[in-house]
Amino acid sequence: MWFSFWRPRDRFSFDELRYLTDQLMKIQVVNDVNKDFVIEALRSIAELITYGDQHDTNFFEFFMEKQIMGEFVRILKISRTMTVSLQLLQTISIMIQNLKNEHAIYYMFSNEHMNYLITYSFDFKNEELLSYYISFLRAISGKLDRNTISLLVKTEEDEVVSFPLYVEAIRFAFHEESMVRTAVRALTLNVYHVGDDSVNRYVASPPHSDYFTNLVKFFRKQCIDLNVLVSDTTTNQGADTTLSIPAAVDEIEDNLYYFSDIISAGIPDVGKLFTDNILQLLIFPLLLPSLTMKAVKGIQIGSVTSLYLICCILRIVKIKDLSNTIAAALFCPLEAFLSNYGATPNGYISGYDVAHESQPPGSNNLTKAEAGNLSVDVANLSSSTQIQPVDFNVATENDNCDSHLSLREALLSYLRNGDDVQVSGSLSVLATLLQTKELDESMSDALGILPQRKQHKKLLLQALVGESSGEEQLFSSESGSLRNGIEFGSELDGCLQKLKEQYGVSCSFLEMRASPRLHRFQVLDALVSVFCRSNISAETLWDGGWLLRQLLPYSEAEFNSHHRELLNESYKNNASALIEETRGIWPDILITVLCDEWKKCKRGIEASSPRKEPNNILFSSRKLSSEGGITGNSSFAAGERMWELVKVFVLLHQLQIFTLGRPLPEQPPIYPPADLLENSRAKTAGIDASGPKLGIELRLVDAVPCRIAFERGKERHFCFLAFSLGYSGWVVLAEELPLKQHHGVVRVAAPLAGCKPKIDDKHSKWLHLRIRPSTLPSMDPARSGSYGKVKTKALVDGRWTLAFRDEESCKSALAMILEELKLQTNEVDRRLKPLLDLETIVESSNPSLGPPEASSSSSPSNSL
Repeated sequence: MWFSFWRPRDRFSFDELRYLTDQLMKIQVVNDVNKDFVIEALRSIAELITYGDQHDTNFFEFFMEKQIMGEFVRILKISRTMTVSLQLLQTISIMIQNLKNEHAIYYMFSNEHMNYLITYSFDFKNEELLSYYISFLRAISGKLDRNTISLLVKTEEDEVVSFPLYVEAIRFAFHEESMVRTAVRALTLNVYHVGDDSVNRYVASPPHSDYFTNLVKFFRKQCIDLNVLVSDTTTNQGADTTLSIPAAVDEIEDNLYYFSDIISAGIPDVGKLFTDNILQLLIFPLLLPSLTMKAVKGIQIGSVTSLYLICCILRIVKIKDLSNTIAAALFCPLEAFLSNYGATPNGYISGYDVAHESQPPGSNNLTKAEAGNLSVDVANLSSSTQIQPVDFNVATENDNCDSHLSLREALLSYLRNGDDVQVSGSLSVLATLLQTKELDESMSDALGILPQRKQHKKLLLQALVGESSGEEQLFSSESGSLRNGIEFGSELDGCLQKLKEQYGVSCSFLEMRASPRLHRFQVLDALVSVFCRSNISAETLWDGGWLLRQLLPYSEAEFNSHHRELLNESYKNNASALIEETRGIWPDILITVLCDEWKKCKRGIEASSPRKEPNNILFSSRKLSSEGGITGNSSFAAGERMWELVKVFVLLHQLQIFTLGRPLPEQPPIYPPADLLENSRAKTAGIDASGPKLGIELRLVDAVPCRIAFERGKERHFCFLAFSLGYSGWVVLAEELPLKQHHGVVRVAAPLAGCKPKIDDKHSKWLHLRIRPSTLPSMDPARSGSYGKVKTKALVDGRWTLAFRDEESCKSALAMILEELKLQTNEVDRRLKPLLDLETIVESSNPSLGPPEASSSSSPSNSL
């Protein structure tokens, strides 16, 4: 009966809050005896206050009346255990996050209790306590606005002199734990985006402005660490090294987006702080010099890492002054950075051909002054129509250590002489500069990368508003003349003068000027040279195709007949190689691959932005022939080479079309499939267009009996057949039906192409066949891992050894295979004929010639 006197209190009642508060006030010291009660009381009070905020205002009025926030602070002072501190931080964090009433938040932030907790000397050696503390600070920052922030700062004469929340938070801005750094960044952004002028002045003034400098220093360290990983990957392709690069890239790009978010808050002078620090701590001493040398005072930043970082900074950190300054710095020579930032050249090779001052071939539309300033050798070609192949990998005498060439020329030198990754990086930088909206059009024009459509747009606007110079240039064949060059020179002078006065980067050739028209010619000339190189991957060439399409002017001044001749020569070489592939190992999928890649290439080069992110240059594709156990002589390696060749051919074919100003067709111009001949083996055997499926019945016309053992000691008898069906073909082992003469069931089928039939040297009744898969592993996304690597450890070809009854039967089977292989190859050649005819491309692109006459038997088709 005593239980009737002990009626339990409702957990979410006002009485429960009063009881817990009374008990908490009675505690004079927190020790191991009562710590469990204190922890539970703190947790329950947080729940009750949150509940009351949504259901009963009396709860929080009682909280204010009893000054429970003060009790929290008192409990923290008399506590000797870590667990109480943890619970207290969690309790207050929960309350702050869940309170919706503005007056409740104002009370929580007033009376200096919150600042006392923020500045309390917790033992941050305990990682759990640090985590709770950072969450506590972040919860506070989530409630900041123009009114609440004033409760957390101290002011004198309307100027903030103390802001504990911000100061204590940035102490952990560079903590080794990424979650801590992320929370601090979120907190600082909450502070910056409040938009309080006095707080903004506080964070942007010394010593607190040092935080922005330290951010850039921390970012610089991450860049150097990334370079170490990239360098290690070239020598050690271990899984750990490869997987660590994406994590480092994510961290770097997160930092840059954080910079961008800070700048978007619009705090006065912060944008300039970031600009100055990024330029002076990273761009000038490390990144730009690394474009042309290997070492900077013992700190190595490779050219590939530098190219990637420059792209990232331009793409993410959207500061107009920063973008224009970087662009202007590209006109400075290497020596401008060597003298000012203490760097020393180490094995610098420009790779950029310094030409005679004579006028280059095909540049007859350039003015005499422009041709005289040209410092690029576009090849010493005679006036004859025969083009000699140019080896762009051979350095000239002038390619020795020369710190007088501008960095813009160094970028173009990568296109001529760099390896595949350097070419990809240089293209990425040019594409990023072209797409950087913060970059003045005049600077893009000075670099030679202002798209022709923007040039016409600018001149059209000038003409519409009545500027005579714009109208003259718009309708003049010399729209990029020296008149435009003078304007470009004066604007570039201003940027270069700013470099000298503010950053100490002095260019010794300020008075040497060339028009944007000449620079456009140099960029286009370097791009064309890329398409003439055989050691550049198709993916990189596609990037070059996108950039060329953006820059291509419909004028003979910059893109001239000489460039077209070089592209034609490269196209012919690739077309010849493609014809060889029709007699290779994979002709049966060549047309399918070609049609697929045609669509992809067309989408890629006609897109409004590049196909790949800049970080792809760090994950350069590795050929399957050197990975995954694939040998260079295997059908897999040959298939990858065929695929690469098709992608290059497709690009060069599309370049031929759009350089003539013609639209790209949706499908490649190939002939439709031919009708199946009545006397073909496939039709005689009863095979339809789907091919010989396992288990189907067929007629065994011309079949040759043979034996084969797929397992040791288990020999089986089959009938061997080979037949082609259009560009497809198979070798088949059929099991003869005992009750149906001259008929059998398909038990094994393999591709005909690439089987490489050979009669054994010692046993004339044995026929050896190589059996390759029906498709390439890279055609199956499920079998490909990250960065296009095939998941299988080893890819090897199969082998068949067929034993026939006599030598004549063996020779008959060999003759059957060779006959069907020839039919298969002829069909692929026939279908590709209109695609490989360069004259047809030129004629069909010439509107004055009219459309070619159609023929029912030979007209090209877009169908497979």
